[in-house]
Amino acid sequence: MITIRNKIGRLFALALLVGATACSSPQNEEQKKLNIVFIMTDDHTTQALSAYDKRFISTPNLDRLADEGIKFNNCFVTNAVCGPSRAVILTGKHSHINGFKDNHSVFDSTQVIYPQLLKEAGYQTAMIGKWHLGTMPVGFDFYSILPNQGEYYQPEFIENGKKVAEKGYVTDVITDKAIHFLNDRDKEKPFLLIYQHKAPHRNWLPAPRHLGMFDNTTFEEPANLLDDFSNRGRAAKEQLMNISSDMWDAWDLKLASAADLDSLAEIPKETIGDTKEDDFTQANNKSVDKQRFFQVFDRMTEEEKKAWTDVYDKRVAEYRRLNLKGDDLVRWKYQQYMKDYLACVAAVDENVGRLLDYLEQEGELDNTIIVYTSDQGFFLGEHGFFDKRMMYEECLRTPLLVRYPKGIKKGLVSDALAMNLDFAPTLLDYAGVEIPADMQGQSLKPVIDNGGKEVENWRDAVYYHYYEYPSWHMVKRHYGVRTDRYKLIHFYNDIDEWELYDLEKDPKEMNNVYQSAAYADVAQQMHRKLKQLQEQYQDTNPTEK
Repeated sequence: MITIRNKIGRLFALALLVGATACSSPQNEEQKKLNIVFIMTDDHTTQALSAYDKRFISTPNLDRLADEGIKFNNCFVTNAVCGPSRAVILTGKHSHINGFKDNHSVFDSTQVIYPQLLKEAGYQTAMIGKWHLGTMPVGFDFYSILPNQGEYYQPEFIENGKKVAEKGYVTDVITDKAIHFLNDRDKEKPFLLIYQHKAPHRNWLPAPRHLGMFDNTTFEEPANLLDDFSNRGRAAKEQLMNISSDMWDAWDLKLASAADLDSLAEIPKETIGDTKEDDFTQANNKSVDKQRFFQVFDRMTEEEKKAWTDVYDKRVAEYRRLNLKGDDLVRWKYQQYMKDYLACVAAVDENVGRLLDYLEQEGELDNTIIVYTSDQGFFLGEHGFFDKRMMYEECLRTPLLVRYPKGIKKGLVSDALAMNLDFAPTLLDYAGVEIPADMQGQSLKPVIDNGGKEVENWRDAVYYHYYEYPSWHMVKRHYGVRTDRYKLIHFYNDIDEWELYDLEKDPKEMNNVYQSAAYADVAQQMHRKLKQLQEQYQDTNPTEK
């Protein structure tokens, strides 16, 4: 006979069994380790992300990360050029320590990178998209990377050691591959997905669906578009990244008509030569302008070529009809540059939205920490420049958005000084993996946990060092320090010049006050801070060649 007491006992035992089963199940939310998605674009500056700046483009999917997580207003890179920035992020160490100082370098794969540590901790790891480190990835269960800079149309990949040719537009294809990895993963394990786009890197080729999307838009010009570099030194004056003189007509501005391209198509390909962008011997050689563009145009399907020429033949016709000169021509070039660059950003935003939708459908979105950043910022006409490399604000600063509802409150904004040096320790910290003592960055988790506000003993300055000279754009070697208000830069190697900026009074960095008596005390303080950081980061002989 079953008594009431027996019934209660059996029900209690059943409840314990169900509870124990739930606790041991990998599907239990309390027991699951967080997943990590690290998203990085190439040359995506904060001016072209509406969470930071609404003047030029709307990026709703990227803005969602900021709205539902934290936005860092002051995240800076240590070396504003592609490969070196990636090496810093992977190792948590400055360029002079990890050995990858410029894009001539080859990454030392024997050193520890944070994905290896996560893999050892049980994470499935994947690297998909732009790698650009001169070696094959190590420490990943799966990789599918673009060779060198990669191609916008019909991109090729190296996938776990094998070459793979794909159809379509690179930003879409990279996302397809990311979703494919997530579909095929072991659902019992947490994952690290490093998902890195080529876009919006030069030469800014939009997706077919975005061709001409900004043709009826006139973009606001930066106040210093026509900067004459007065009160600046040789470094600002001798670079080769002026919109006025250093943008290439065909490669950058797409001023190649269908007739031009037809004539190039008749040239035997073996006579064109190797004009890939990583070829430093032709870095600033405009004689290969049309040939270089033809090589990327020739990757398009016939349908894509027709759609392309339908849009860009109108640009060529306008250019010839207007016959602009001087400042008017600079303004016109700026508008064309912005149209192409921002159209590439539009595809990035759409594809980040695709990935977020997939994670949401799989029930993994809120169990995943999602980081969005770029390898550095970029000039969008400020000082008349395009490209990056200089320690000026537009390329020193990089976007940083982080979403993780279980650990980050919605809508946080931080003005704390952050660096791409911090990304590796931060992700390891969130994953509960020990941070190696030799990583030079700091975990941002305490700042995030503090509502975005600085915590005790947080840094009061960041250190920067750029090495790639002579090379693309001829930006001179330099190092420097930036605090919340001031910036000190030393250009060295073939020159010896200092620049000091008061970012509160001169946020556009138009007035070098290094020689000003009124800033003598500030200059001394900044020199002391520079020396302190060089000792801290072991860059004590920074001018060695």
